[in-house]
Amino acid sequence: MYSPKDETTRARMEDALAHAAAHLSTTTTGAPAWGWLGRTIGSRTAGGHWLRVHCGEAAKTPATRNEGIALAEERVSDKVSRPHLHDLHRWDGGAYVFEAELIDYIAQPVISPETPDLTADPGLPDSWWTTLRESLDALSTAEPPRETIRQSWADRVFPEFLGIPAPAITERVTGHADLQWANLTHDPLVILDWERWGAVPVGYDSAMLYVNSLRVPAVADRIRAEFAHILDTPAGRIGEQIALAEMLQAVGRGWYVELAPLLRRRAEELTGVRSPAPAHPTA
Repeated sequence: MYSPKDETTRARMEDALAHAAAHLSTTTTGAPAWGWLGRTIGSRTAGGHWLRVHCGEAAKTPATRNEGIALAEERVSDKVSRPHLHDLHRWDGGAYVFEAELIDYIAQPVISPETPDLTADPGLPDSWWTTLRESLDALSTAEPPRETIRQSWADRVFPEFLGIPAPAITERVTGHADLQWANLTHDPLVILDWERWGAVPVGYDSAMLYVNSLRVPAVADRIRAEFAHILDTPAGRIGEQIALAEMLQAVGRGWYVELAPLLRRRAEELTGVRSPAPAHPTA
């Protein structure tokens, strides 16, 4: 499971969870669940909901913030399988800013609670894949709150991690922008974590799920079959390149050690260029 990166983070986030519960007139029950590096903390509440608190550094958080889950509640169709928002609380805490969401409690567990990439076949039924396709189709037409993947980022990252110039990102749809196995539940499917959703390159969502599945070929093959109508188009191939560049950037920071060789192999298959030799991990 994820855990806080240090005891200072643990104390700060546990205090924030208690503050949020008091402000929203609820109480938490059971042990808290942690997000990546302790940037989020969540707990079931006595009222039958889930309370989730996100923390960001004030110096790196814009004054006008994109309201991810709040705008999803307004703009995203109920055809998209997701938790609904019941209340929201934001506050400044000196060097940090916090956002608390009171959302539906989802009983079924996430598919990969320890890592975004898949390590074993979860044996998902056909109905799960149908719900995923229908959810992404319905999401694609929603009004996006932001442009999630920027051309300037691609221009900088592609030469370093794929060894090629970045293509022009000309075709976008509205997407989840963090579609990986720690954000998807077992059947029945619920898509979690709506902080980053927005306008993404065509194919990016399905490609991100695909490259996070390369260690389990049967699931990777299923994703390619389910989304061939997107991934096997020129725009879809650009979306996959972007997903690979993002993942290889994370590899350069020390993540995805076991997945890294498969990411590089797939990048070479897609681009015809061997990825640059990995540098020492950077922060």
